[in-house]
Amino acid sequence: MYIPKDIDKSKKYPAIIVGHPFGGVKEQTAGLYAQKLAERGYITLAFDASFYGESGGTPRKIEVPEIRVEDYSAAVDYMSNYPLVDENKIGVIGICGGGGYSVSAAQIDHRIKAVAIVSMYDMGRARRQGVGDTVSYEDRMKTLDEIGRQRTLEFRGEKRKDIRALPVKVDENTPQYAREFIAYYENPERGYHPNSDGWYSYTSLAPMMNFFPFAQIETISPRPVLFIVGENAVSKYFSDDAYSKAAEPKELFVIKDATHVDLYDVPQYMGQALDKLDSYFKQYLK
Repeated sequence: MYIPKDIDKSKKYPAIIVGHPFGGVKEQTAGLYAQKLAERGYITLAFDASFYGESGGTPRKIEVPEIRVEDYSAAVDYMSNYPLVDENKIGVIGICGGGGYSVSAAQIDHRIKAVAIVSMYDMGRARRQGVGDTVSYEDRMKTLDEIGRQRTLEFRGEKRKDIRALPVKVDENTPQYAREFIAYYENPERGYHPNSDGWYSYTSLAPMMNFFPFAQIETISPRPVLFIVGENAVSKYFSDDAYSKAAEPKELFVIKDATHVDLYDVPQYMGQALDKLDSYFKQYLK
């Protein structure tokens, strides 16, 4: 929780909930956005998703999209009852994978008055079709066959299989976008945190493949949706897709020259995102 300095405790204020990327935790980019927006007068909350970081839930490091969506509503529950928060002025920001989850949450939770997405990933499409839609239908079916076998083994008591969202090692075949993730998450001066190592359960791939966050995105209207994306982001096509399906009021804000990870913490690009978020929430949380 971030509260502006010199706040008048006799008043109520707009609030913004910030959800972290897939595999991330609140101490990284989500907490940074929350801190910077609190400096601009909002009461903000950055939270760890269920099964990750300091949040509860077992088994650990599993990805269940329905629960990730519910996490946002749970955060709204908390903020709407916080003494300094105006319960009618609550917005949400979802970053990376959190973007898809926050869009899904806004479709069913009308207490979210405005939703903004930064460097969004559609984790369902990314797991069904791979980054850049490079995974074939046949390969997807083979993966689901393997997941079924793995569940059977794990129920039998055999060792759980975990996979890493980030490359285990970097070599000449590692894509540039993956190198950028590594440069953020493994750098102690940027995003490194011991609660965020990129590992999660292999069997989580199945429920993630079954996640379609834009299936009824038009029902967020008449509440607004803002998509902020880097011009050179590997994930830009996710925001383009969501924007095309959303109803008004909607906006796609493209930050020139920025990549996906640039918007996490690089001042010249994050600063533009923060300015846009500030003006957006001032307009719609008034």
